[in-house]
Amino acid sequence: MKVEHSIEASKEWFGPWFDSPYYHILYEHRDEKEAKDFIDNLNTYLDFKQSDYLLDIACGKGRHAIYLNSRGLDVVGIDLSHQNIAHAKTYENEKLHFYVQDMRQVFKQETFDFALNLFTSFGYFDTELENEQAICAAAVALKRGGLLVIDFLNPYTVIDLLVPSERKTLRGIDFEINRRYAQGFIMKEIKFTDKGKDYLFTERVKAIRKIEFMRYFIKAGLKLKANFGDYELNPYQWQSSDRMIFILEKA
Repeated sequence: MKVEHSIEASKEWFGPWFDSPYYHILYEHRDEKEAKDFIDNLNTYLDFKQSDYLLDIACGKGRHAIYLNSRGLDVVGIDLSHQNIAHAKTYENEKLHFYVQDMRQVFKQETFDFALNLFTSFGYFDTELENEQAICAAAVALKRGGLLVIDFLNPYTVIDLLVPSERKTLRGIDFEINRRYAQGFIMKEIKFTDKGKDYLFTERVKAIRKIEFMRYFIKAGLKLKANFGDYELNPYQWQSSDRMIFILEKA
């Protein structure tokens, strides 16, 4: 069997996978209403102003940025995937722009009122230093007093409820998905065949605990203002919350 793509062929798994059309097929079920409701709830809590400048970090195809912009806000989205940004750019206007950018590198300095990192768009990197670099780059992008929002999975409930294997058929493609927790990472192996070619991709997200995030925040000069556990912004409970959502202020 010839495997068209394997994680072993790429140093960083997220580049080839996020640029692959199959990534978007597998996750096409993502709930747009849930995403919009979350943004609306954030807006109620954060009280975005028309004069605010927002940065969407690891924006994907831009669904959050596009919705924020539809509410009249000035938004910039950045993502490592050229394909994602090419798609997002079709929605650009005078108050919505997208750029290819590695979140570990500083994009702009002291420019934005808010920075958002949503839908577990973090934890992909191999080292603690890279995680710190990403948080510090987000902090550098903020004006003094600006706020960073990080929406991450709750590692405790995800590991506890991990489904070892499942199959999904989407657009005529049979995806075989196997999950495990190993060496501090939540691993997802994705196998499928399309047009006579066999594919293998692996997702790897670090199961970062709150105490680890707090170390990143302290190094970046960020102060925790709130910690929510779901998209309705209920308080975070480590034993039961679906999400781990941080609201942080740049000192």
